[in-house]
Amino acid sequence: MTDPLRPSDHADSGSADEVTQPKLGVVGWLRWGWRQLTSMRTALVLLLLLAIAAVPGSLVPQRSADPNGVTQYFTDNPDLAPVLDKLSLFDVYTSPWFSAIYLLLFISLIGCVLPRTKHHWKALRSQPPRTPARLSRLDDHRSRTIAVEGDADADADAVAAAAVESAAAQLRKSGYRVARYDGRGSFSVSAERGYLRETGNLLFHGALVGVLIAVGVGGGFTYTGQRVLVEGQAFANSLLDYSSFNPGRFVSGDTLTPYSMTLDKFDVTYVPPGQPGSGQAGDFVAHVTTQAPGTDPQDGEVRVNHPLDVQGDRVYLLGNGYAPTVTIRDAQGNEVFHDSVAFLPQDANMTSLGVIKVADGLPEQLGLLGFFYPTMDVLPSGALTSTYGALEYPTLTLRVYEGDLGIDDGTPRSVYTLDPSGMTQIAGGDSGNPAIQLMPGQTEDLPNGLGTITFENEAPAGAVGYEGSVKRFASLSIHRDLAGPWVLSFALLALLGLLAALFVPRRRMWVKATPQGDSVLVEYAGLARGEDPTLAAAVDQLADKHGAAPPPPP
Repeated sequence: MTDPLRPSDHADSGSADEVTQPKLGVVGWLRWGWRQLTSMRTALVLLLLLAIAAVPGSLVPQRSADPNGVTQYFTDNPDLAPVLDKLSLFDVYTSPWFSAIYLLLFISLIGCVLPRTKHHWKALRSQPPRTPARLSRLDDHRSRTIAVEGDADADADAVAAAAVESAAAQLRKSGYRVARYDGRGSFSVSAERGYLRETGNLLFHGALVGVLIAVGVGGGFTYTGQRVLVEGQAFANSLLDYSSFNPGRFVSGDTLTPYSMTLDKFDVTYVPPGQPGSGQAGDFVAHVTTQAPGTDPQDGEVRVNHPLDVQGDRVYLLGNGYAPTVTIRDAQGNEVFHDSVAFLPQDANMTSLGVIKVADGLPEQLGLLGFFYPTMDVLPSGALTSTYGALEYPTLTLRVYEGDLGIDDGTPRSVYTLDPSGMTQIAGGDSGNPAIQLMPGQTEDLPNGLGTITFENEAPAGAVGYEGSVKRFASLSIHRDLAGPWVLSFALLALLGLLAALFVPRRRMWVKATPQGDSVLVEYAGLARGEDPTLAAAVDQLADKHGAAPPPPP
């Protein structure tokens, strides 16, 4: 307080209580929050959070893609699954927290791109900056002297002006935007290039916004459905014909493109026994016939990683297996069940598990839990197994249950599982009756005089052995993604923009000619916007090329 060199109103002249911060108010805080949200740092953080938030979607089955996997997860993890379900980890990509990150990133990118685009547009229309007064202060600086003959004053100005004009033409050919700045005893040209770097940067971020829009909007018109087709069975592209269907929010039954598809034949080749990789499948081909209204039938093939395009839908091959054809008759010989039932493979040798349900036609509902062995063999323990995937010794074994299948009350039940609770086992296990064992073409009696069961032989005339005796099925996924082409286009634009932003240098170059009596001092200088390790070489190249040109006329 007694220091004569400090003014009386100095900041620390009083107590700290006298210093007050300005109050932002509601508008000030909103403005501060908007600036934080639209900063590039926030956009990068949100992009990283979006990538991290997508990780659980690949670790936990999703209802939209694998509803059966979610059901199985609840069965295998009864304590953990409800907790994950409350956190929306089975619906990651539609969860509130994922959508919040998605929308914040969308807003942040738009808030970053629009102001920078406006500023970049102004910069593109503006002239390069004036030539600095002292080019020698720049790190990348070169100079040379041109001798002048004749009238020193008049010819020196003419030589300097001609030298700058030739330098401007040289820079213009190299892709620079140039502007002349003459006066105060000197002639100079200012050149600038590298605006494509900022253009690429804006293109990259704008393409990211495009990807977000394409995914968000296009996802509403996307649908995925699964259907299991047995050889000879047809499928119509309608909601009722799908085994499972996951539509986008804008998809309805009326928006599905009408067409039909028939699985004519499913071919599989296996490595013969005795060769390396014996028993492994070499190729899968589903031969189908498709037809749209008003068109002729078209033949097609669906292979692994080679989908078939049908009326804008893509048909993928997910799996395959055997579908034994079983006929069940009652005690009077009346047919009560006849169908080709898909048995799900359990190992590489196509040991398959399947369920047959007979709801009507018998005194009690009947459930049969069976195993199918394409090449049956007996293990030392007495258990049956399959040793080869092809039909060399096909065998079907069945356990029979009698009682209530649990389908009369409207409760949905999977066709691939059988709940034996509330049913009585009458064949196999501890029932006192052996399990039913059949080969193609054989018929056995059902327990308790219920009737007979026949394993139909589907082999065509002239078939060798058991070839073709059992039908095959194909598990197909029908997918329509309207956002796919747009996402790909924006992704390519983002890649091009990123390459331009990384590899196009942003620099300024100056050439200045100053008359000095009977000579002219020509200076070359460059300045980089950011890191540019090639700037010094560019200045040297400019000076050498300009110096090697014919001397300007006086």
